[in-house]
Amino acid sequence: MPPTSLPADRIGYPMTTIDRAGCRHGGPGAEAAAQKISKQTDSTSEVLLEKKGGAGIITLNRPKALNAVNLSMIRQIYPQIKTWEKDPETFLIIIKGTGGKAFCAGGDIRAITDAGKVGNKLAQDFFKEEYTLNNAIGTCKKPYVALIDGITMGGGVGLSVHGHFRVATEKTVFAMPETAIGLFPDVGGGYFLPRLSGKIGYYLALTGFRLKGRDVLKAGIATHFVDSEKLPALEKDLIALKSSSTENIADLLNSYHMKSQADQEKDFVLDEHMDKINSLFSGNSMEEIVKNLKQDGSPFAIKQLETINKMSPTSLKLTLRQLREGASMSLQDVLMMEYRLSQACMRGPDFYEGVRAVLIDRDQSPRWKPAALEEVSDEFVDDCFKPLGSNDLKL
Repeated sequence: MPPTSLPADRIGYPMTTIDRAGCRHGGPGAEAAAQKISKQTDSTSEVLLEKKGGAGIITLNRPKALNAVNLSMIRQIYPQIKTWEKDPETFLIIIKGTGGKAFCAGGDIRAITDAGKVGNKLAQDFFKEEYTLNNAIGTCKKPYVALIDGITMGGGVGLSVHGHFRVATEKTVFAMPETAIGLFPDVGGGYFLPRLSGKIGYYLALTGFRLKGRDVLKAGIATHFVDSEKLPALEKDLIALKSSSTENIADLLNSYHMKSQADQEKDFVLDEHMDKINSLFSGNSMEEIVKNLKQDGSPFAIKQLETINKMSPTSLKLTLRQLREGASMSLQDVLMMEYRLSQACMRGPDFYEGVRAVLIDRDQSPRWKPAALEEVSDEFVDDCFKPLGSNDLKL
């Protein structure tokens, strides 16, 4: 049996086309980097905000970049959501992407990385404002419907999974691949992932495994599944609703969901491995999880071990603790914790090295520092979780 879906009411929740940044080095290039980013984020066409009937509609409009979200887009979306939330004539909010390939493939990391290398404060601003937007979505009083048609990773997960409804299609590709670039599954991953059935969330976070199509629903990430070609009709019917209560929206989504036959009889992709996932990924430390995988020795366990061995050891340890602590925290507290982790990652070498290896040089051979799990001390991990005082995220 597939895991039970998380409630449509609300869950918390991050990139293959990831794009984020750091602040390690100052220098004469800082001003130039700032000007470059300012120029890049001035365009208002990167996100379209419109009102149709009683629906506020957000359209991510960077199809050539797989709708990767940047700071300019965040700064347009956040105030609009707050405005619609207070508007008595706005009954629901819909968010979608253009281009047919992606809802949103992540955050715009390349620009942020460039800024971080010359000491630009974009890394602080981006993460603070992105997480503030995630919180606004997670606490929005108006029904929020995310049409996650296509690639949905990283920042795209943060724009969707916190809302009331997440509609997957046969084109949906979900993943949290941050440990492969020296980061961690942020944007509320510490809230959403440990609340999935069994240890699925830990497995997805540590390995970056991709879920596709109806499996995104069966894992409990999406609340509904609708054929991609039916989304325009669904959107039209959502806009036409005379009473946009959460119940009415759910009824409409259910009616479309019930009509979809795509892969309906297909078993959940992780079904045959669930017992092993729940057992092997229940370790209290990364060392214990690795030991479990080695001792098991099955083809599945060996494959996961090979995958984990490619990830940043620092990211793996931060991620495991992030999920273990986040399991009993509120979404707001998780986002504040994750901001501290984001700034710790910006101070270290692995994020820059991961982005280089995966996104820039594409040699897929990152040189992690430290290179082994046993070299990442508990004291170092503790430091990454420490409050930042006046620099902490405030929600």
